[in-house]
Amino acid sequence: MTIEAVIWDFGGVFTSSPFEAFNRYEADKGLPKDFIRRINATNPDHNAWALFERNEIDTFKFDELFLAESTALGHPVPGREVLPLLSGQLRPRMVAALKACKAQFKVGCITNNVVSEHSPGQDEGQRMAGAMAQVMPLFDAIIESSKAGVRKPDPRIYLMMCDLLGVQPEACVYLDDLGINCKPAAGLGMRAIKVVDVDQTLADLSRHTGLTFDQEPA
Repeated sequence: MTIEAVIWDFGGVFTSSPFEAFNRYEADKGLPKDFIRRINATNPDHNAWALFERNEIDTFKFDELFLAESTALGHPVPGREVLPLLSGQLRPRMVAALKACKAQFKVGCITNNVVSEHSPGQDEGQRMAGAMAQVMPLFDAIIESSKAGVRKPDPRIYLMMCDLLGVQPEACVYLDDLGINCKPAAGLGMRAIKVVDVDQTLADLSRHTGLTFDQEPA
């Protein structure tokens, strides 16, 4: 089927991966590498992270539950210290690719997020807000887990986006930095791209869309 839409994740796609910040935090605190990812992967549908991204708990409850979950795995980590790590640096080449896709296809964004990712006034939060302000107006449709009450990798959220864009899953390309989120998209018939780095991503996107993307940002 001909491609009609390109659907994007946000964090780790248009910005550098939060996993890099997680690893720096772990190194600073003497924690095992990828410990935060391990917490988030334990009971992934009902843990603190999942509840927060579905807007079922507030920041204070997240702080409490994340601390309990991390403590149960051997190293106490307050949830309030993890949230500022979500910010990343904007990737200009990915934004340019989005603009090129928008000129030819419908474009949508599915993002797992939380209502308030950072405390007011923090530099990290301001940087994330700035990145989103540059990118989000470009999309034809946006689904935020915290507003929709459903989060990736639940297949329903991908079908919700298809309904908003008026396309079939088979006519979509989907990009995400997490394989667990790419799998259900591919299962629905989308052409899923796992974002590992910018060069690889743009090469894969070019192959699926037939578009040519600049090697360097303008």
